[in-house]
Amino acid sequence: MIRFQNLTKSYPVGESRKVVIDDLSLTLPTGKSLALLGRNGAGKSTLLQLIAGTIRPDSGQIISDGTISWPVGFGGSFHRDLTGAQNTRFIARIYGVDTESLVDFVEDFAELGKHFHMPIRSYSSGMRSRLAFGASMGIRFDTYLVDEVTAVGDAAFRRKSRAVFTERMGRSGAILVSHEMGQVREFCDSGLILEHGALRYYPDLEEAIAAHQAMMA
Repeated sequence: MIRFQNLTKSYPVGESRKVVIDDLSLTLPTGKSLALLGRNGAGKSTLLQLIAGTIRPDSGQIISDGTISWPVGFGGSFHRDLTGAQNTRFIARIYGVDTESLVDFVEDFAELGKHFHMPIRSYSSGMRSRLAFGASMGIRFDTYLVDEVTAVGDAAFRRKSRAVFTERMGRSGAILVSHEMGQVREFCDSGLILEHGALRYYPDLEEAIAAHQAMMA
């Protein structure tokens, strides 16, 4: 369960502020895989970071009774001067999982080669995304936050990403941001639409997709 209570988030734009989440109060169901849909710039990635706790709201709160991943595909929280392996060990200690098991999983999965033992500052954005995806998939969360993650890497890596994500979804829920409706239909069973700071929940995924496409037309 994830509950938003009077959640508001805005950013300064010139002398005014752009509100991306506007006094949101809503409870998301437990164990669902939710597609988070909306226009570019609607605030979908911001909402994921709010849920993960990587940014703070202006006001209100988010309450959850389960474990939540950081936004998969978002590598901004890594320490740039530490190596991929060192960042992975730090993550393992933070989340209380076996350090060497996670390091072994991420090194094998992310396919970074010698870069796994080099500082993050030397990584491309795709390499940081593969590291973040591997680290998050190596930890069992109740809810995974996913921002276009399976678009990272070559075709073989994308197939591997989809396979491990599908396996995780057998036991966990997710909030998935994607512009590919085929991917949404493959992984999700319900939908959310974020528009003008308001979030609406659709129990029927096809209804959510239809509403989103009508909005975008």
